[in-house]
Amino acid sequence: MEQSDCFQLGYIAKLHGFKGEVSLFLDVTNPEDYASLDAFFIEINGTLTPFFVESFQLKQKGFAAVKLEGVDSENDARVLLRKSCYLPLTLLPELDDMHFYDHEVIGFQVVDSLYGPVGTLEQVIDLSVNPLLQIMNGEKEILVPFVNGLVQKVDRESKTLHISAPEGLIAVYMS
Repeated sequence: MEQSDCFQLGYIAKLHGFKGEVSLFLDVTNPEDYASLDAFFIEINGTLTPFFVESFQLKQKGFAAVKLEGVDSENDARVLLRKSCYLPLTLLPELDDMHFYDHEVIGFQVVDSLYGPVGTLEQVIDLSVNPLLQIMNGEKEILVPFVNGLVQKVDRESKTLHISAPEGLIAVYMS
């Protein structure tokens, strides 16, 4: 399995107990969707290695206590600390043309309903209080609050994200 065929589920944040359990931070919108995982990949030395889940208990704030097969001691678990965890892209449900997964729109051209072409989407900055779209127009960075109603259409075929930014916001950056 190649990393390009996967999405990042989260990372191993810390040890959970002393019998090999770890605390997995689920860096996803709905951690509950992954409560019945039976396996996932962990990146170890640049290689995605499959691990099977013995137990998975969802905790608060996106964390889960996870016991993996073959990880039976604190020393076994310590090797996994701060390692990224992945799942195949094929496990993601398809979305309509109004919604997207953050990873899939990186590099899309952004077009505003009033301003027109804005630039290239560099990243979705996932701040809990105020998520932002980071758009690059040459050397200019444009930050657009990712609020309800912003996205007008996701055109996956032409790799274009159509938005309706607050009036005047794009012009402030471009002047």
